[in-house]
Amino acid sequence: MNEIHQQWDFIHYFQSAEYSQKFLKKCYEKLGSSQAEMKSYDNCYPFMYYLEQGELYYRQAMQSPISLKPILLFYGFIHFIKAIVLTEDPLYPETTTVLAHGITSRKRKKQQYRFLQDEVKVQKNGLFSHFSNLLFHVKHIVGEKYKMEDLLVQIPELDGAFQILLKKETMFWFNHQHELMIDESLLSHFHMSERLFKQYLNEKLTENFTWISDNTLQSLLVQEQLPVRWHLNKNKLALPGIRNEATTIPEVLIHYAILYNLSMIARYETEWWVELLKNRTNEDYPIIHTFINVTTEKAPFLLLKLLQDKM
Repeated sequence: MNEIHQQWDFIHYFQSAEYSQKFLKKCYEKLGSSQAEMKSYDNCYPFMYYLEQGELYYRQAMQSPISLKPILLFYGFIHFIKAIVLTEDPLYPETTTVLAHGITSRKRKKQQYRFLQDEVKVQKNGLFSHFSNLLFHVKHIVGEKYKMEDLLVQIPELDGAFQILLKKETMFWFNHQHELMIDESLLSHFHMSERLFKQYLNEKLTENFTWISDNTLQSLLVQEQLPVRWHLNKNKLALPGIRNEATTIPEVLIHYAILYNLSMIARYETEWWVELLKNRTNEDYPIIHTFINVTTEKAPFLLLKLLQDKM
């Protein structure tokens, strides 16, 4: 928990041009850049300002009403993303194509619109794709459509909300020894035999996992490795209860996609957004509210850990 609360102090380490320049130079040398020295000087102030602005947006979001939070959180998120991109791409932004958000949301019907059923689509160009390729090498996601519910159910901290509100089992939890028991309830949920399910996990989990018995999988590290997710406050791993393309993207991209969609709704679908906040007619409101609380804490942690791993 102390590590979580120290994340904002960690940002302040970079509010030194000298330190940031040395940090970026080290990053660029690892990339094999022949211009590591020059580009680290060019980029140290943009890098510092992205982090500073990102923190300001998040701190403002923490003090703002829920009607404004998605907009502020998304822009804070984007600024942190840009800082991270600068550690991987000394020429960013080399072209205008990387300046767009990189995902789009579909046009909404005014009647009977449900947020959980809404979708976003990944574009070929833009920050989402550029960041995804640089950090996670997931080019296959271009053109993919992701339903909000399929993304939300993969965030472990929302498991309770889905269980209570929609009676959905969204996560199968590893115990405190980081072990996952392959029992009948899990196999029944996935409609697979034990042999097929173990084969599925063996194909997905290639590192840091080992079978300690015929039906017990153990993680050697407590961290996300797709499709396994990680709970921030419990420091526990969980296996999402769905199997589709949405399970192939890291959680930080899940937060990006959901925040983008919510920010667009808050900006351009004012009537639906305000009615949701005031009337609260269905499960959309408590799930969105819970997500906003979770992402306010977890998204900066996930993003800043990407920086921390470079130190």
